[in-house]
Amino acid sequence: MADSDQVHVKVRVGSDLSIVVPPTLSEALGLKEGDVLFARVQDGEIHLLTPTAAMRRAQAIVREFVPEGVSLVDELLEDRRREVEAERQED
Repeated sequence: MADSDQVHVKVRVGSDLSIVVPPTLSEALGLKEGDVLFARVQDGEIHLLTPTAAMRRAQAIVREFVPEGVSLVDELLEDRRREVEAERQED
């Protein structure tokens, strides 16, 4: 489902406080039984995210703190190389 697509439905809270995702929503997101959703509450709203949407959100947050073109993996590998080299020099 594209970000610009919007599906609005009414859901009801069951006696056990469960909420069933209606077919309209599950079809729009391609959900099937057993899939995992991530939930958060923000400003009195419940937000449900698919794993893909949660990953995109996390990547966007990280990008706020990591300049474009910087590879955290490359930096981590370089740090590890320096540590190994320092250990070798100590021996």
